[in-house]
Amino acid sequence: MQTIKLCGRIDSNNAAQVERELLSQIPESGALVLDAQELEYISSAGLRVLLRIRKSHPEMKITGVNSDVYEILEMTGFTELLQVEKAYRVVSVEGCEEIGRGANGTIYRIDKDNVVKVYNNPEALADIQHEREVAKLALILGIPTAISYDVVKVGDSYGSVFELLNARSFSKILSKEPEKLDWCVGEYTKMLKLIHSTVVPAGKLPDMRETALDWVRFVEPYLPKTAWEKLLSLVEAVPRDDHMIHGDYHTKNLELQNDEVLLIDMDTLAVGNPIFELGSIYNSFIGFSELDHQAIERFQGFSYETGCTFWRKALAAYLGTRNQRKLREVEDKARIIGYTRMIRRAIRRNKQETEKGKAEIALWTRELLELLERVDTLTYRPNELELEAVPENLAEVQAFVDEHLEAADCSPKAQMQIGVAVEEIFVNISSYAYHPENGSAAVRVEVSEEPVTVTVTFLDHGKPYDPLAKQDPDVHLSADARAIGGLGIFMTKKLMDDVAYEYRDGQNILKLKKKI
Repeated sequence: MQTIKLCGRIDSNNAAQVERELLSQIPESGALVLDAQELEYISSAGLRVLLRIRKSHPEMKITGVNSDVYEILEMTGFTELLQVEKAYRVVSVEGCEEIGRGANGTIYRIDKDNVVKVYNNPEALADIQHEREVAKLALILGIPTAISYDVVKVGDSYGSVFELLNARSFSKILSKEPEKLDWCVGEYTKMLKLIHSTVVPAGKLPDMRETALDWVRFVEPYLPKTAWEKLLSLVEAVPRDDHMIHGDYHTKNLELQNDEVLLIDMDTLAVGNPIFELGSIYNSFIGFSELDHQAIERFQGFSYETGCTFWRKALAAYLGTRNQRKLREVEDKARIIGYTRMIRRAIRRNKQETEKGKAEIALWTRELLELLERVDTLTYRPNELELEAVPENLAEVQAFVDEHLEAADCSPKAQMQIGVAVEEIFVNISSYAYHPENGSAAVRVEVSEEPVTVTVTFLDHGKPYDPLAKQDPDVHLSADARAIGGLGIFMTKKLMDDVAYEYRDGQNILKLKKKI
């Protein structure tokens, strides 16, 4: 590669002379770099010189261009014809506080008003442009974030500068003010729900499902064949989704600035099913630190115990349930994604060449294989609980339904009436659906608007049985004349606005509807 300096002015007075000098130095072939750090001015005569050289050297690049000259090159289309690099302000991060670290770079506070994200890749200009574009997209779509206002040179790499006036990361808050953990959980999950509810126009962000499939393909040589095939089928079965996910959502990437919560480190934005996000979140708070509990303290600044507590509280708040069975179900699905990602990452970074790395990979692989033996899908319904249909589980079913009713501001009277109906139906399923064996049942709670209506759906694979086909008891008969039984379904029909039954795909499906 030949590098030649451009100096001073190139205009009508000296363009011919400059061209002769350049041609005397330029080789006939090979890469050519014109260093423009000392170029102060260029006119159309100078641009014609550049154009003629560009025709004989298609790979020509101009570096170190000041902002005034860059503006001339940009308005005349030269930035489209060839690679032009601006001269960047030099920033040092020596002695600066590290406030965030991700897969692609590290964020430092360079003064009280500003932070800089320094990229790992020394050829990071394209990465910086990508992050600025996706951050703007996120802001337009309603996600509060900081936009880079400058690109700087930091050592051998580049950085993006953001204004974050006196901002503090959630990691810093948790480490210094542990009493604010519940507040941090609330704001953290609020932002996460906002991200996951945001629909992204087609083609604007990468598909996280495809990225996860790349992880799966990478780990194929390191897993037993049957386990790997199941892992592949599980990820392939996750439906495509056009909702946003952050991709690196942890407490270092949430900043509190003047009572406003801002999301930063946007280069990992993608679209996809939330399970991919939850896998990454699990890694941040637990996965990476399962073997070495000090790892999270080195990275996040708080203890492993705080990380475990934060994860469990955040997952419960995100799913809207305290039901331990449901939380374990979703956590197990997230762990499959998380372990796959960590195994790939560790092997790509040659961690297996160290004793600690080998131990971590072995631990994550054991956990992944155990999960693959019992998890049959990575998708989930936050509002659905599946459990064994036995009378002992009635209290758990009632608590699960109640917390969804409370979230919908259901009146005490309606909640009591729905509770009666839920008890009657679940007891009926647990007593008769699989008799004399046992089986599972699912309970799904949905809330719709205008008017606000709760639908509780029961699903089981027991014997086909339509409880609505049975004739209602005559409640006007005397006690001696009345038959024992039959009142449960009768009360359910009276208390609900609608009760419907169908048998489909090998399932009994009973729906209760109540306007609240």
